[in-house]
Amino acid sequence: MKKKQGNKSQEESGIRTAKVFDISAWQPKTELGKKVKAGEITNIDQILDKGIRILEAEIVDALVPDLESDLLSIGRSKGKFGGGKKSIWRQTQKKSKEGNKPSFATMAIVGNKNGYIGMGVGKAKETMPAREKAVRRAKLNLIKIRRGCGSWDCGCGESHSVPFSSEGKCGSVIVRILPAPKGSNLILNEECKKILNLAGIKDVYSKTKGKTSTKINLLKACFESLKELSKIKVKADSAKRVGLTGVNKWKIE
Repeated sequence: MKKKQGNKSQEESGIRTAKVFDISAWQPKTELGKKVKAGEITNIDQILDKGIRILEAEIVDALVPDLESDLLSIGRSKGKFGGGKKSIWRQTQKKSKEGNKPSFATMAIVGNKNGYIGMGVGKAKETMPAREKAVRRAKLNLIKIRRGCGSWDCGCGESHSVPFSSEGKCGSVIVRILPAPKGSNLILNEECKKILNLAGIKDVYSKTKGKTSTKINLLKACFESLKELSKIKVKADSAKRVGLTGVNKWKIE
């Protein structure tokens, strides 16, 4: 009985490392995928810096082999008096003449803990297909974020935090992340910590507004705030001072 409980907990949560991708067995369907397999594109930055849309998850598997994935808690298991533990599955049911038709949704994040992060949501009638959809969509939504040390109280010039404050919004939820000195750790929601950990950010402050109990909106707003880091133009001398990483060439004046 204990063995079954251990297997269940391993299935429900935990960071998973990517399997070794066999590029020789891959049959690309898009022009971008064919260039990756032919060796014309050898770095994911060649795609992300130009804003090219990725339509095959295998492109990310080939160019970012050290990618890790994790599932976020967006649901709650059944319990007495409306209680219950947090769950990575959000279950809904549809009433029909044949009976109740359950559906499962989950949210996945992928990252290499070195400036690359992606998020995706998957829905299916069973849990495993929902997980696979979420991880696949997270790879298709991969972005490169900026890191640095924008805290006036630190100024070490390393990429342990964010270079400046940024704000993301989804629904009524607003998440603002701010630079923090080294050793402050991640001061924000537990599920948002998973996103920043896989992005490679170690120290940050945060402020939230709105109905933060809606987990999906909260997590999407946190992801949007990371996106905003790459949209702000930065001068070359300022980028050097804060130790800015993950910079697009046309974003520096």
